Amino acid sequence: MARVPRNRFLVPGIPRYSRSKIFAKKALFKRKKDKIPKAVPEVKTTKTVQIKGDKNGGERVVPLEKAPRFYPAEDVPRPKKSRKVHKTTKLRSSITPGTVLILLAGRYNGRRVVFLKQLKSGLLLVTGPFKVNGVPIKRVNQSYVIATSTKVDISTCSLDKFDDSYFKREKKPSKKGTEEEFFDEGKEQKKVIPKEKVDAQIELDKQLCASLKKIPHIQDYLRARFSLTKAPAK
Repeated sequence: MARVPRNRFLVPGIPRYSRSKIFAKKALFKRKKDKIPKAVPEVKTTKTVQIKGDKNGGERVVPLEKAPRFYPAEDVPRPKKSRKVHKTTKLRSSITPGTVLILLAGRYNGRRVVFLKQLKSGLLLVTGPFKVNGVPIKRVNQSYVIATSTKVDISTCSLDKFDDSYFKREKKPSKKGTEEEFFDEGKEQKKVIPKEKVDAQIELDKQLCASLKKIPHIQDYLRARFSLTKAPAK
C-alpha cells in the first residue's frame, strides 16, 4: 500500500496543515537538538618569565597587563559608547540651490526665503535676502519648509565662508554676582551683532539682489507673507 503523506496540498500552493501544526503532529519539540559548541579562542592573561641572577634563578608567572597603581575609591560611572553613525540628511529632490522656500515655523513663519546650500549638519542655509524682506542668513530644518516652483540664479553668490561654525555662539564670561549686576538683571540688554556678520550679510544681499533684478515682480513675491485662509462656503 502506498504511503499517504501526512500533509497534502488542498490546491496548488496551499497545504492542509500549517508549519506549526505539522511541528506539533510530528512531536518535533520532544527531540533533542545536538548543538556543536562554538570554539572559544583561548586568551592568555599571563606569561612565563626567566628570572636572572645568582640568587633569584628560576621562572615566574607574571600577568601580561600590569594592574594600575591607583584606582578610584568609589565606582565612577562611565558613559556608554554610542554606535550611531551620523550621516548627512538626504535633501529632498524638490529643494535645489536657488529654490524659493516658505518657512513654516519660527520667528519668520510664513516668510519666503531663497535656499543657498545644505550644510554638513544637514540644515539648510537660507536668506530673505535681508534687504528685501528682513530675513537674515539663517539655518532651517527642511522638515519646516515648503518648496515652491520659483527659482533664483545664485551662481554669482560666494558661499564658502558660510558653514556650521559661522553660526556658533560666543561664550559669555561668567558673572561674579556683584550688586550692580543684580539690579541690572531685569534690564534688557541689546544684542550686538559682530561687524563681520553684518558685512557678510550686506555682501550676500548685494550679490543676490543683482540676480533678483533680472526677474520681474520677484521682490514683491518675496516680500509677501504666505498664509492659508478658509474657503468661503458656496
